[in-house]
Amino acid sequence: MSLLHDRVLFIDGEAIILDKPAGLPVDAPRDGSLSLENHLSSLTFGFQRWPRPVHRLDRDTSGCLLLARNPKAHKRFAAAFEAGTVAKRYVAVVDGVPAEDSGTIELSLKKISTATQGWRMIPAKAGKTALTEWRKIAEKDGRALIVFTPRTGRTHQIRTHALHGLGFGIAGDPVYGSGEGPMLLHSRFLSIPRGEKPPAEASAPLPPTFVAAGFGQELLEQAGL
Repeated sequence: MSLLHDRVLFIDGEAIILDKPAGLPVDAPRDGSLSLENHLSSLTFGFQRWPRPVHRLDRDTSGCLLLARNPKAHKRFAAAFEAGTVAKRYVAVVDGVPAEDSGTIELSLKKISTATQGWRMIPAKAGKTALTEWRKIAEKDGRALIVFTPRTGRTHQIRTHALHGLGFGIAGDPVYGSGEGPMLLHSRFLSIPRGEKPPAEASAPLPPTFVAAGFGQELLEQAGL
């Protein structure tokens, strides 16, 4: 039985929302290690066709991932992401405590690549517009639990905005943070509008890595998240 079979948060005839575990890449890595694709055959739930991911989460990011169960649904869902009508909320632990309780980060982003460091995203006026709203939920031991609401969908947007907008990298981030321990970034909530049908939506519980860092599920519930 696939490890993902029991991580389905939402399912109907056209959509599946999975609680993707950290460490599982959505796209097949070049080294041939396991990815989401290796598990899709176990997520048909009576359909002949394999579901297909509509968007991406980074390998080390956990939480809500949308799969479409047929090509027409995939096209509609992809258009919703492109149009910015999908509601997304992420939670993360950052290596510091912002002075403010909430705010908006507006930093355009562009991709750079070097032989020594590989590629990463950086703030740049010539980059693509990126906007993220954030709110501080709790703090402990010099770190803070932040809820991020991205209004655009740029690559590594939250990870880059945490570092350059808040001034603190996400705990465990191997590119924009310390790289020590697991990366504490989680896709908490996803909601996809579907016209007259109810939205496909789900909330993914915080993984044990957040609890181990001192930030438990009850903090989100107290904050209405």
